[in-house]
Parts: sequence; structure tokens; C-alpha cells
Amino acid sequence: MEYKANLLDAGEIFLAEFTLDGRLERDGIPIASIGLCQMRLMNDRRWPWLILIPQRADVSEVFDLSPLDQTMLTFETNMVATALKKVTGAQKINIGALGNIVRQLHVHVIARRFGDPNWPDQVWGFGRAEPWPEDEHQAFAARILENL
Repeated sequence: MEYKANLLDAGEIFLAEFTLDGRLERDGIPIASIGLCQMRLMNDRRWPWLILIPQRADVSEVFDLSPLDQTMLTFETNMVATALKKVTGAQKINIGALGNIVRQLHVHVIARRFGDPNWPDQVWGFGRAEPWPEDEHQAFAARILENL
């Protein structure tokens, strides 16, 4: 999936292509573009798990973003984390930008609670993903959007 982003370079506006990594596209369900980031729901209902992907070309690290985009990423991450905690009632929100496998900059925002699958260990690589039924992921996405 390709997106266009306006960037400023020495006073000129030009278009740079933003292409979503195939793994992020395959594993996540699109919810909305919330400004800088595309917000996706990880297609594993065992954990309410959102992914924020800054819509900028060729970015793999937070420090690769402009200072303004860094501020926007922080703002959007906090906004999404707050909504996720409110919607899920989670005891803990885990936030991470790892990128060891998927190099494109993306931020995981995961709701965790005592007794969830694999608590308190990590969610990556544990068991088999349980895909969201369409009606459930749409209802969940709507609740997240209502609380942003």
C-alpha cells in the first residue's frame, strides 16, 4: 500500500512515497490515519494491540524523524495509549519500537492485564495468533476512535 506525504526540503514541497512494510500490512487491520501515523490493530485478539506507523518514507528510527514529527509521534502514542487503557481497563500499557525484524519505524501499543496469555512475559512469538472476527475488530476500532 503506498501513501504520499508532503515534506519540506530547502523551502520546496515535494512528494515522497511512503510504502507500508508488507508484514505490517499483513499482520495489522487498518483503523485510521490519525495525523502523522497510520493506526492498525494487530490481528491477534488475545491482546488488544495497536500499531502506529509514521507515514514517512525510509524511516527506521525515531531520531530519523524531524523534531516536529518526533513530537507528533509522542503525542499520538500517548493519545492512543490513553484510549486503549480506557477501552480495555488494562492494568499496564506496553509501548515499544523495536524494529529488529520489521525495519520500518512502528510503535507497538499493547494492553496487558494480570492473567492474560503469557502474562507477564512478552507477547511476541507466544502461541498462535487468534484472528479478530470482523464484527469484533470493527466494534473495538470504533471504541478506540471514540476515545481518541
